[in-house]
Amino acid sequence: MRLGLMALPLAFFALFFAYPVVAIVGRGLKDGGQWRLGRIGEVVADPDVLHVLWFTVWQAAASTALTLLIALPGAYVFARFDFPGKQVLRAVVMVPFVLPTVVVGSAFLALVGRGGLLDDLWGVRLDTSVWAILLAHVFFNYAVVVRTVGGLWGQLDPRQEEAARVLGAGRFTAWRRVTLPALGPAVAAAALMVFLFTFTSFGVVQILGGPTFSTLEVEIYRQTADFLDLPTAAVLTMIQFAAVLGLLALHAWTVRRRESALRLVDAAQTARRPRGRGQWALLWGTLAVIAVLLVMPLAVLVERSFAAPGGYGPAFYDTLLSAGSADSTFAVAPLDALWNSLAYGAAATLIALVVGGLAAAALTLRTRSAETPAAGQLVRGFDALLMLPLGVSAVTVGFGFLITLDEPPLDLRSSWWLVPLAQALVGVPFVVRTMLPVLRAVDGRLREAAAVLGASPWRVWREVDLPIVRRAVLIAAGFAFAVSLGEFGATVFIARPDQPTLPVAVARLLGRAGELNYGQAMALSTILMVVCAGALLALERIRPTDHSGEF
Repeated sequence: MRLGLMALPLAFFALFFAYPVVAIVGRGLKDGGQWRLGRIGEVVADPDVLHVLWFTVWQAAASTALTLLIALPGAYVFARFDFPGKQVLRAVVMVPFVLPTVVVGSAFLALVGRGGLLDDLWGVRLDTSVWAILLAHVFFNYAVVVRTVGGLWGQLDPRQEEAARVLGAGRFTAWRRVTLPALGPAVAAAALMVFLFTFTSFGVVQILGGPTFSTLEVEIYRQTADFLDLPTAAVLTMIQFAAVLGLLALHAWTVRRRESALRLVDAAQTARRPRGRGQWALLWGTLAVIAVLLVMPLAVLVERSFAAPGGYGPAFYDTLLSAGSADSTFAVAPLDALWNSLAYGAAATLIALVVGGLAAAALTLRTRSAETPAAGQLVRGFDALLMLPLGVSAVTVGFGFLITLDEPPLDLRSSWWLVPLAQALVGVPFVVRTMLPVLRAVDGRLREAAAVLGASPWRVWREVDLPIVRRAVLIAAGFAFAVSLGEFGATVFIARPDQPTLPVAVARLLGRAGELNYGQAMALSTILMVVCAGALLALERIRPTDHSGEF
């Protein structure tokens, strides 16, 4: 039964993930049918490549440390405090995470770039410094720490810390000796997730880093698209893949440790209104951080989209409705990219729900007999495979699509479905991670009782599991749709020129000089932000109770 559920997800990942990645790496390391493994040493020894690798690791580590420093107080506030507007604020915090990295880069470009708000007010520009990249990464990953650490923090029994204080420990000592060890695995898991996202950063670094700064992902794109140097790109892909595998293995270990070592309580019982000046100061300080770091870049993005040459107005939005001239960025109206993105996103969501739903069901299936160690390893390996698209180079996947899916029976280069298939690869991990906690919470005795009464496996799923997980399915669909809208690394290769997606359109506009192109990029980014935020606010209204701090 489990292998049957795993068949479609395994086939999907084999055809549309493993095959393109292996093919692009193999083509880069082969010359005339012979393997050129010596190329690996040549690339690794290149000083420029070493510089890129060092910067990739350094900026990921710095971004992770800065994100933890800024976001951990927010995690405590959302976990322990109850205040008006908390649910709306939770949705606001999540908006940056589901935004496309291209939009994040555009928002910070409008804030700290040439002609941005800081440049206009004080003549300060950060787009040529690493600080713009670090702050954009904090903006993007703030919600990861708040949801991962805060979700667990809210379920820790506060009476344990109170008991330590009754025994004479000070507030800080009680927190350090009791709460921090319990939160350690969650903090480690959040740090690993942030490091993974920033280690593979593409859109943010491409827009804000310019020619000065380059991560492995950006360098893979440059070597592939600009220089057509497949051997170098292949080696860089292998380096990134090896690093991601190590990170995912470490992340899986911390998650297993967290789930097995902690006893949790209902989060609703631990939240209360702030008391005392210190707690109110922490709440207002967190609100100020959210306003400055998360809301201001988005507000500036909206403001710049209306700052037309003749005064504030919808001039840039009006130009999105018409196709440009022969030498313009697009052969179609830029706003057509919105409809393309919505159609692609809907198709990608459907694929991700089918593949991810089957995978989640396979991971939670209980066999009648005790599982063998081999079966347990198979399940853990399958779970890790589902997460790989979040860390493997999307650029490599996109270019791999072009060179592998061009022969029957998989000649898809001219197919409309090529883009949704690539976007679904990113959506599947979110579907799995959203549905797993709920599926694991379903009482297996309900399934067994239905089976004893003669229900088929399909009827058991339809009448027992589906009513319980319906809300989780809606949540998963919303996340898959949002991340599909924002996928850029693979789509930039495979989207047809006459059918660009919104992130591709924004990147093209930002890559061309001129006030009109910049204004249109800000307008398109604002539209994409509103669509993603609307989807997320809808999710918050149907959000089920958190389960063990799952993100």
